[in-house]
Formats: sequence, structure tokens, C-alpha cells
Amino acid sequence: MRKIIISFCSLLLLVPAVLLSQTSGYKITGKINIGGEGRWDYTAVDVPAHKLYVSHGTRVHVIDLTSNKVIGEISDLHGVHGIAFADEFNKGFISNGMNDTVTVFDLSTFKTTGNIHVTGKNPDAIIYDPFTKRVFTFNGRSSNATAIDVKTNAVVGTITLDGKPEFAASNGKGLMYVNLENKSQIIEFDPKKLKVIKTWPIAPGESPSGLAFDIKNNILFAGCDNKLMAIVNSKTGKVITTQPIGGRVDACGFDPETKLAFSSNGEGTVTVIREISPSEFKVIDNVTTEKGLHTMALDPTTHNVYLIGTIDDQNNAKSFGVLILGMK
Repeated sequence: MRKIIISFCSLLLLVPAVLLSQTSGYKITGKINIGGEGRWDYTAVDVPAHKLYVSHGTRVHVIDLTSNKVIGEISDLHGVHGIAFADEFNKGFISNGMNDTVTVFDLSTFKTTGNIHVTGKNPDAIIYDPFTKRVFTFNGRSSNATAIDVKTNAVVGTITLDGKPEFAASNGKGLMYVNLENKSQIIEFDPKKLKVIKTWPIAPGESPSGLAFDIKNNILFAGCDNKLMAIVNSKTGKVITTQPIGGRVDACGFDPETKLAFSSNGEGTVTVIREISPSEFKVIDNVTTEKGLHTMALDPTTHNVYLIGTIDDQNNAKSFGVLILGMK
């Protein structure tokens, strides 16, 4: 019996503390002041390069996550929405909603190397699919998606989506998923053949925006406007369960190591949901942030969560910047 107890205790030492805790352990651990005012949308972490890219109206700020300092800027943009990375090609891509283009830039120098006109209106979310080596824009005003070949920067096709697309996810194995905000659905599509495969309702979830993916367990996390996270089996399309989240959600994230899902809520919270098993989920925290911070990015290597928007600076004045959530 004593040997069994010792072995069990040894195993516990190998388990991240957050998996054993009854709360997330997250709190505000820092702020990065960028300055200025204005519109913003998505933020994204280039994980291999340890950099955070922050949308800000007509420009994107680049932050070194080892120092939390702004080290670059991509300017002369037109209503920035999202940023995607194809690190194996040293290319980044920015969706411009105001002129229906994608800006291509060099990940080393941050210099613009091309502009691509998409096949729809108001390209919003943008993601890279490593399976097809294509970047996809999801065009909010034309209910379609544009596929771009990363090697050539050429548009290779369009997918009709029959609804307003929001965020998307790839399994990296030949399938992609996208929320339809106005239909309260998730679409599964083939990124190579550019064809819709299945359409799934996610009731009782309504008006989904953010989408995160536990690729290992085939689970999608869709943040919905009616204060629910719809948790969906990506193999069957069935809603496994829903969990309550904060109001005015926009972005979602999933950390594969800690098994935590996140929703950034504009009401001033981040909801944290633990995946106890592929069929059991529980809200373990609602971390207080600041009002209006509805978009975020997760760094799975440090487990930090980054929220962008107008935040309180060191002088208790409001200015544009980044709020950092980390584990205690």
C-alpha cells in the first residue's frame, strides 16, 4: 500500500497545478501601453516568434513578448480586422475590411510585400491552414470565404457560406470550421476542395463569434451572444453541453496543456472553463478585466492571455494598450 501511495504522489507532481486547482489561478499580471485611441479588432500571437500583433485601425503594432515592448508597426492599412501567420514561409497576412484586401508582410522586417484583393466584401477573420498552405479570409458582408495560396499570394477560390461568417478554426488535417453569426450555426468545410461538407445548429447557443478548438479531442468552443459557450463535438456536430459566460463575448481560446477554454467578454471579464474530460466541462473562474476588452489572444507556451483595447494606464487615464492575464 505504501508503494502505491508513493507512486500516486509521484504522478501528481507531473500534473500541472492548474489541473488540480478548483480555480483558474488567473489574474492581471501586467499592462503594455501603446497609446492613442481608435478602433481595434483582433489580436494574435505568433507563437514560434514570441510576438503579439495588435490591430489598431489603420495599423498593426508588433510586441516582443520576451520584453513586452513594441518593436515594430505595419501601417497604411485600411480598417484592420485580423492577422494570420505562415511562419514556414516567413509571411504574415492582415485583413482590411474597408477596401476588401489582404496585406502581405515579411515576418522578419514587418515590411509590406504585397496586397491581395479578396473575392468578397469586408474580410474579417483570417487564419492560416497548414494542411493546404492556404490563408482564408471570412468575408462578413458577402457571406463567403476567400482562399489564398501562401506561396504565390494568388486567390485560388471562394466558398459560399450562406450566412455571416465570424471566426474559424482548422484541424490541420483537411477540415476547417467557421461560425455563422446570423444563423447560429457552425459550418464544416473542405479547405482543399473548397466545399461545404456539413452545417450544424448550435442551439441553445445564439449568434456565435469566437471559436476555439481542442484538436486532440475534436471539441469546438463557440462563444455566443446569449452568454453561453456552446461546446460541440467536431466529429458529429452535436452540442455536448453549454456553459455560462460573460456578456458581449467576441473571442475564444483553448490551452491544450492546461485544458482551459477562455472567452473574452466586453462586460469586463474573461470566463475560464475547465475541460474535465471530453464530455464534462465546468466554469471555474470569471476573471475581472476592464470594460470593453472583448478581443484576446492566448499564448500556449506561457499560458498568458492578452486582451486589447482602451485600458487604464499608469496615470489612471484611458489609452490604447494590452492587458495581460497570467497565472498566480
